Parts: sequence; C-alpha cells; structure tokens
Amino acid sequence: MELQRIGKIVHGLGISTIRYGLALNLLEIGRLKFEDYEVDNIRPLVTASPPLAWLIARLGEKKVAGLIGVTEIALGSLIAAKPIAPRVSALGSLAAAGMFATTLSFLATTPEAWQETHGDPKLSITGQFLLKDVVLLGASLLAAADALHAAESR
Repeated sequence: MELQRIGKIVHGLGISTIRYGLALNLLEIGRLKFEDYEVDNIRPLVTASPPLAWLIARLGEKKVAGLIGVTEIALGSLIAAKPIAPRVSALGSLAAAGMFATTLSFLATTPEAWQETHGDPKLSITGQFLLKDVVLLGASLLAAADALHAAESR
C-alpha cells in the first residue's frame, strides 16, 4: 500500500475519532452538569467569569449548570450529525469552538487556576483541567472544517 493511501486512511480515522470523541465528551460532560457535585465543581469558574457571573446572580447556580449542560448536549448532538447533516454539524462544531474559547478565558478570570506559592505562577489542578480545552478547541475547528468540506461535496 502506498504512503499516500495509508495517509488518507489514517487521516479519515483521525477525523472520525476527533469528531465522535468530541461529541461523546460533550454529551457526557453535559449530562454531568445536572449532578449536584458538578454544580460545586464549576462554581469557582463561572462565578469568576464576567460573562457568566451575572447569569448566576439572575438564574442561580443550578439553573446555569443545567443551561451549560443542555448547551453541551446540543452541541455534541449537532457535531455527531455530520453523516446526515454536515452543515448542521459544522455549525455545532463552530459553536463548540466558541464555547471552548470561552472556557479558556477562565484561565485569566479564575484565581484558582494558578498556584503562586511556588515562585513563578504555575497552573493549578484547575488550570490544568482548563488547559485541555486548547485541544478541544482545535478538535472543534477540525470537525467544522471537515463538515464544511462534506457539505460542499454534496
């Protein structure tokens, strides 16, 4: 088998893994937003974020967590819809990219994201948790590009 053909096969497997891994993550993490312990987990992140703190004051923590959960479940479902609705999948992927860009902003707004007691500021466990969203942001952009390409090919 020639390298170009192998490369195409591996590329296809990689894109599929990115798309459905991203969708699965969003579906599962979204489902967890309805658990009380997850409301506690996201509290320091959303209360320190200017765009989300006003929502907490207006709706309460549990409703905001549920809203985030519904959004994540919807985006995961849209991303997974590529075989039947590539344009919808592209929209969901781009919206997920926006969501991950927002969560990355928590690195700047959440004091608990950094440990400053060890000399230079270093990421805390919370900061490390947030940093993984760089990969999810990239996955969302790749999934969007692939879905747009599929929509154009139809």
